[in-house]
Amino acid sequence: MGLKLGLITIVVPEYDMGTRFFVDGLGFELITDEDQGHKRWVVVAPPGGGSHILLARATNSRQSAAIGNQTGGRVGFFLQTNTFDETARAIERAGGQLTETPRDEIYGQVAVFRDPFGNLWDLIQPKG
Repeated sequence: MGLKLGLITIVVPEYDMGTRFFVDGLGFELITDEDQGHKRWVVVAPPGGGSHILLARATNSRQSAAIGNQTGGRVGFFLQTNTFDETARAIERAGGQLTETPRDEIYGQVAVFRDPFGNLWDLIQPKG
């Protein structure tokens, strides 16, 4: 059937706050930043590949209330790395926060982090 997941949306307070964290802080690529008049179409992607993220600016109180709670308080995003400690430091320098001490699991090293907008992520360095 040829299906693939093209974009994942993360609601942010402001587009530039989103690009500062992902692009300036974590080294994501800025795929596109188009001014569409009433909104911008801002897409970022990790440099090693994977799903692209659409940064969507909240435009009303309902959307603003969802910032940081888009997955109901669960980890909703998973960022893989082959340089765990370096990536963890970059997350913290960019305004994110590890919420736990890194731990070893059967699948690799992992720690939950909160991005500057409140979303929970797993930072994972897979084994092997």
